Amino acid sequence: MARSAKPPRAWQRMLSGRRLDLLDPSPLDIEIEDIAHGLARVPRWNGQTEGAHIFSVAQHSVLVEQIARTLEPDLNREVALAVLLHDAAEYVIGDMISPFKAIIGDSYKEVEKRLMAAVHLRFGLAKPTAAITKLIKQADSACAYMEATQLAGFKHEEARSFFGRPQGIPAGLELKPWPADEAKARFLQRFRDLTNDAG
Repeated sequence: MARSAKPPRAWQRMLSGRRLDLLDPSPLDIEIEDIAHGLARVPRWNGQTEGAHIFSVAQHSVLVEQIARTLEPDLNREVALAVLLHDAAEYVIGDMISPFKAIIGDSYKEVEKRLMAAVHLRFGLAKPTAAITKLIKQADSACAYMEATQLAGFKHEEARSFFGRPQGIPAGLELKPWPADEAKARFLQRFRDLTNDAG
């Protein structure tokens, strides 16, 4: 009699020891240290950026939150935390470039959506309103424009056609990729600033 096929493993073991199920992620298996560690090692632009280090999703997230505060100086801590964590799912699924997302369709978005719902529950965040989602998109696009033109070889006109004209960029911002350990530390520090978590 043939042995029945074993179902594929759908969880990832984290350095914290947690096992996160991608099909049914539990908020109890999400740790900020795992998120920071993973995002600090996930490259933006598939690694096609200038510099001695990758430009990580952790660094991108810190900058997007900084841009959001420039756009909305009275941003409250909960919204700022939602902005900082806007790409948190990528610590598990990576930063898939937009052209590839378009090719594979909705399956990626469905996994990302479940992971983000678990992240929001874990850190006590409500589902983002339309206004918060718009702010995140605006700050994210501005950051992507800066990354594209300063690190990924895009001309300004080409970057504007994809990301629009950037708003909220802090004066004199020059992007220099941080080493992974620095990106992790800065991401964690910003999280602790926003949550009053001394670590």
